[in-house]
Amino acid sequence: MAGIIAFALSCIHTLKLAKRSDRTEFLLYLKLTMIGMSIVGSIGYIIQLIGSLFRLTG
Repeated sequence: MAGIIAFALSCIHTLKLAKRSDRTEFLLYLKLTMIGMSIVGSIGYIIQLIGSLFRLTG
């Protein structure tokens, strides 16, 4: 039980120290996240496409 309370207090302390990002910083993180997700999705699509081409020929 003491471990849970210590964890909760640690979380509260961390949230008090964290600062809220402004609009430009939020938009920057949003753009970077969307670019990263697009890259990962494109790689997955290419792998899926190559796999389906091998199934058709083999």
